[in-house]
Amino acid sequence: MSEQNIQTNNETQARPRNKWWMLFLFLIFLVLCAGLIWKFVLLPNQKKEKEFSQWSQPVPVRIAPLSRGDLQLELKAVGTAIPTQAVTVQSRVSGVLQALYFKDGDAVQKGQLLAQIDPIPLQVALDQALGNQQQHLAELQHAQAELLRNQTMLKQDAISRQEVDQQQSLVSQLKGQSKAYQAQVDSARLQLSYSKIYAPISGQVGFRQKDIGNLIQANDETGLVTITQTTPIYVEFALAENYLDLIRYSVQRQQKLQVEAWDRQEQKQLAQGTLFALDNQIDASTGTLKLKAIFPNQNKQLFANQFVNVRIQAQTIANAVTVPSDAIQHGAKGTYVYIVDKDKEDGKDKAYIRMLQLGMTTGSKTQVLSGLSGNEKVVLEGIDRLSEDREVRILNEQAEQARQNTPPVTSASQR
Repeated sequence: MSEQNIQTNNETQARPRNKWWMLFLFLIFLVLCAGLIWKFVLLPNQKKEKEFSQWSQPVPVRIAPLSRGDLQLELKAVGTAIPTQAVTVQSRVSGVLQALYFKDGDAVQKGQLLAQIDPIPLQVALDQALGNQQQHLAELQHAQAELLRNQTMLKQDAISRQEVDQQQSLVSQLKGQSKAYQAQVDSARLQLSYSKIYAPISGQVGFRQKDIGNLIQANDETGLVTITQTTPIYVEFALAENYLDLIRYSVQRQQKLQVEAWDRQEQKQLAQGTLFALDNQIDASTGTLKLKAIFPNQNKQLFANQFVNVRIQAQTIANAVTVPSDAIQHGAKGTYVYIVDKDKEDGKDKAYIRMLQLGMTTGSKTQVLSGLSGNEKVVLEGIDRLSEDREVRILNEQAEQARQNTPPVTSASQR
């Protein structure tokens, strides 16, 4: 067989194989085209249909009515309770602690005996000062008697004037020393009185720092015990400087602003008091002003250095329109809420945006200065799915209708 025939047979066998490869590639091409059509044509249409279906369904929401009435402005801050007086009781003399007349945590009265320092060394010092004074007094009396004799002898020309003058000078010198000896006696007597330690203020003692038998040093910084006076008690706190005019206005009108102290979780009211004082300058680093409130604290609910939440009843705004703070939204164009109203064409409940100008916030309510008349119903829940002119379904409509039929409360500030 010639080489030409062999080549012809090989070409004849390769043609069916090429046909199969072409068919396989064509099928792959069809699959790819189908996938592209599904991804870029059919799938977007399905999404649009789904979105349209979702858009056509009303969004379930919960609404809340606006409130109109007296609004009690309440400022909040964090504060620390501090005693009206706090004294570290120190000994003014050194000596051995001989006795204690209080127990840890006792309530004491001003002037009550607290401790006794061993008085014997101090009594000895006083006796010595008294002895020196008596000795000096005897010397003075002797000098005075000698002066009288010299003056008599001078009249009889039995002594010179110089001797009389010398004796007169000695008497004057001894009289001057008498004051020094009296001062020594007074000092020793005062030191002896310091051996008894009395309470300088009324209050509650803490834990004693010294035990009986210890050597006490005069003016030791540690002290013997600390007394704190907590009836009444102060609470110090700070407010942002933008509240300064509001607070100062009330103070200038001699209004006693009511202040409440609450526990750390703000679940329990601990005490009620009044604003006591304002600091004389604003802290430039924080932009706040320090204030101090005073509480009677007769029930001992507040302790020194206790952390408390402070609420100040600053001002009452009459006939104020308020909206729940949770309904307020913030966007690029400003602050707004969604309200629910009937569509004029189809009568369906729909959501509409209302831009607001807000006033003070107190508790869970915020004052509305403009943007709402007071009769609207604002959306409280379901806000994240809303947009302008979106149909809604009110979940708590019956409850709100029943609430509207209830006689209104006269004040919005009641809790």
